[in-house]
Amino acid sequence: MQSILIVEDDKRVADLLKAGLEENGYQVTAAYDGIMALRLFRANSFQLVVSDIVLPQMNGFELCREIRKIHAGVPILMLTALGTTNDKLDGFDAGADDYMVKPFDFRELTARIRALLKRQRETNPAPRESLVFADLQIDLNRKEVRRGDIPLHLSPKEYKLLVYLVENAGRVIARTEIAEKVWETHFDTGTNFIDVYINYLRKKVDRDFDVKLIHTRPGMGFILTDKP
Repeated sequence: MQSILIVEDDKRVADLLKAGLEENGYQVTAAYDGIMALRLFRANSFQLVVSDIVLPQMNGFELCREIRKIHAGVPILMLTALGTTNDKLDGFDAGADDYMVKPFDFRELTARIRALLKRQRETNPAPRESLVFADLQIDLNRKEVRRGDIPLHLSPKEYKLLVYLVENAGRVIARTEIAEKVWETHFDTGTNFIDVYINYLRKKVDRDFDVKLIHTRPGMGFILTDKP
């Protein structure tokens, strides 16, 4: 039985989530503040975490960062009333894998949980040690990025996006593909997450270099190439 940690300070909501997920066959533990959640996570083995952001003791962003220090791969889904673009960006930068805004459809929540757990179970290919494109170098073990001799300091989502671009260098990648493969979810067409993160990367990867690597193909998407 797969074990899920629910972090929600509203006990009524936590109890509803717990009951609904248990009906779907999951083993569920509830925590009502960030410190309690972190203690439970350290003491137990959870396959997935569902966390609010506004929490007593330690907020959801801080909790996500602390969990990532302990277990880099456990899926984290943020379930919160905070729904602005900046809130979502902060959540993904903290290390969240998915983000849902309250009020939510419980069927959609369980579908997203199943998708996250399925990806977690899938066998990964033999680990690579590095990726190289032009003068861009990515150390996959240390998660360090350099362009030439200059280290680039990226957020977790910037790093994941850059890795995907390098893995698909020379190919135009649509925004919908990036949303699905990098964020592993589907975004509303009205959001501008992809463009925001592409701009973040351009500032770090291209701005101080003569040869630009990240290019936009209007109406199609983005491509990593060292050719204009």
